[in-house]
Amino acid sequence: MPELLIHSMSEFSEIILGVLETSGARTIVEIGAEYGGNTAMLAHFAAAHDGRLISVDPAPKPEFLEWAGAHPNVSHIAQPSLEAFSQLSNVDAWLIDGDHNWYTVYNELMLADAISRRDGKPFLAILHDVNWPSGRRDMYYAPDAIPAAFRHSYSYESGAVPGQSGLIEGRGFRGMGQFAWAQHEGGPRNGVLTAIEDFLEEKHHSGRELGFAEIPAVFGLGVLFDLDAEWSERVAESVLPYHDNKLLRTLEDNRLQNYLRVIELQDAALQQDLAA
Repeated sequence: MPELLIHSMSEFSEIILGVLETSGARTIVEIGAEYGGNTAMLAHFAAAHDGRLISVDPAPKPEFLEWAGAHPNVSHIAQPSLEAFSQLSNVDAWLIDGDHNWYTVYNELMLADAISRRDGKPFLAILHDVNWPSGRRDMYYAPDAIPAAFRHSYSYESGAVPGQSGLIEGRGFRGMGQFAWAQHEGGPRNGVLTAIEDFLEEKHHSGRELGFAEIPAVFGLGVLFDLDAEWSERVAESVLPYHDNKLLRTLEDNRLQNYLRVIELQDAALQQDLAA
């Protein structure tokens, strides 16, 4: 069934590449390698603009490493993102699509912003999974890597359903052992969108003003940028038509309902087979 689920950040290619072009990005960091999808798109952009792509992923596929080795403008750091930041500098754009939980995303944003400020670069970050199911609910690939104080109780087998805070055992959108969901949705320090909002509030209190566009399709795309950047007005104009767009949100809700219905039918068929 994975082939039925549109999930790649590359689906936003026109928007992402437009923002990178408008901002003049040349050194791009991608957190979370997506071999054959978003990573290839970014590598092509970087090569065409005499730039470079730095991919950060602690467990890339062997095919990705072979592919990256054949592209001189692509380098890879095989570490968790929060450990890899010390090796990064002079970054023009950050694409964040790694672990979709509050602790990781909030600290990725804080560290990326600090590096941008240190190096005199306007801050530009593009994030995936800012809407359901990860917008207000933590997802963990490696729960033990999250400090206990910031980690919610979780389940690998129970699934999420829109509009319901709790998980459903053996039903809904679930990780099937590949990843875990927080047991409840919403509340403090829970989810990607919450991490972005907390980051924005922190920066506002320190006197910084950043723009944020939320594009409600394919699990949601967020674009964060310094409002005092020379290119900020042009970037804002490019993403504004998509920001909180009612039609896109309606289509996304329908897409998810259809996919969850397919999961329900698959679960029912499996139960029938087990009962036979």
